[in-house]
Amino acid sequence: MNARHHAARGRFALAAALAGLFLIPGAPPTAAQGFAGLGATAEGFAVPERGAGLAFPRDHGPHPDYRIEWWYLTSVLTGEDGRDYGIQWTLFRSALAPREGAGWDSPQLWLGHAALTTPDRHFAAERYGRGGIGQAGVVAEPFEAWIDDWRMTGTAPPGADPLSALELSAAGEGFGYALRLAAQGPLVPQGEQGYSVKSAAGQASWYYSQPFYEVEGQLEIEGETIAVTGQAWLDREWSSQPLAADQTGWDWFSLMFDDGARLMGFRLRDGGAGYTSATWIEPDGRPTPMPPGALRVTPLRVAEVAGREIPVDWRLELPARDLDVTVEAMNDAAWMGTSVPYWEGPITISGSHSGRGYLEMTGY
Repeated sequence: MNARHHAARGRFALAAALAGLFLIPGAPPTAAQGFAGLGATAEGFAVPERGAGLAFPRDHGPHPDYRIEWWYLTSVLTGEDGRDYGIQWTLFRSALAPREGAGWDSPQLWLGHAALTTPDRHFAAERYGRGGIGQAGVVAEPFEAWIDDWRMTGTAPPGADPLSALELSAAGEGFGYALRLAAQGPLVPQGEQGYSVKSAAGQASWYYSQPFYEVEGQLEIEGETIAVTGQAWLDREWSSQPLAADQTGWDWFSLMFDDGARLMGFRLRDGGAGYTSATWIEPDGRPTPMPPGALRVTPLRVAEVAGREIPVDWRLELPARDLDVTVEAMNDAAWMGTSVPYWEGPITISGSHSGRGYLEMTGY
């Protein structure tokens, strides 16, 4: 019996294990332990320690002693047909125990999400995988991340950063994509040299980005092939308890401005004012971490999506950089109806700065 058949047979067992790790059985997303259980205790797992720093290429690979980790790429694209598109490719690693393991003894679980958004359609797919059997995993150098036949493959020349050039592919019902990415700037640490604080209580993750990809390739939408070009942003993050117990979800923004600057910002919701964080990134890649509360985010328009009230247009203000912009969803219905549901889609930016980006919202 091959690994693929084993994986299919174990799909529901694996889904249950993932649900047990990320969700509180029978409880709504706003229950204690934060969104999807990410505020649960980290007992037995490693936790980020301020000052330890990042190391490459090692940190492009997995960190099995941490409970949760992801390789998260979003891209805004323009087709030869003149239409705008967005794609997402994400690989999540989740640990049932802080160790590696061979074969089916591995406690490392993998989850893949792929999506393609048009102005009037949203396609999404999900895959489950098990570590230790070759079905899913990540290798730091030469870089490779995969789950089944969805792949993010490093194509950088020797001596270059392994993430500086990538080939990316995934497909689901009605959609697919094959893209080539080339970084035009450096890796960017978020927070304090990669130590990203998530709450006033001090929860944190290790977090860095590659926000400078230029992209070209093809989309497949219901049998039609469309050549596209655009930009992409890759986030790498790992932790064991990234949220406080009272944080119910987040609103995360990656903004790519027409003048070459970038902004990463998020608000973690706690039933009150929330906790906001941001990093301003110069066109040459120099980051300036902003203090908590420096970024102000205000919902402007709410849409009904999948039976929920979702804020799809926002005002973002960062006075330290004279930023006052409106971000608007390209498609209100960019809902990921996956095992842990959330909203994820491309946005347009107008106001003091113009450009495009991506918005992710969880816990609604």
